[in-house]
Amino acid sequence: MAYRSIAGIYRFYHNGFRSMTVGKTLWKIILIKLFVMFAVLKLFFFQDFLQSNFTTDEERADHVFEQITEPARYPPQVETYRNIELPDRHKEL
Repeated sequence: MAYRSIAGIYRFYHNGFRSMTVGKTLWKIILIKLFVMFAVLKLFFFQDFLQSNFTTDEERADHVFEQITEPARYPPQVETYRNIELPDRHKEL
């Protein structure tokens, strides 16, 4: 039973892709874009930070652990309006 449904799904997609005309060109464009994004951009823009800055796996693991477990840095508390000197025209209120 499962074999029949898997085979049916495969035949459905196989026949659909075989009869494509414009879709084949679009799939080629998509694959070229994916190649550019993952292969070319990775080489030039995403350098291996851990490999270049740390010599051993233990140092790399420690750095990653510190970055993951470091508490979030929140901006300092904003002072309330009570500490702000108001202009004269607002003091009457």
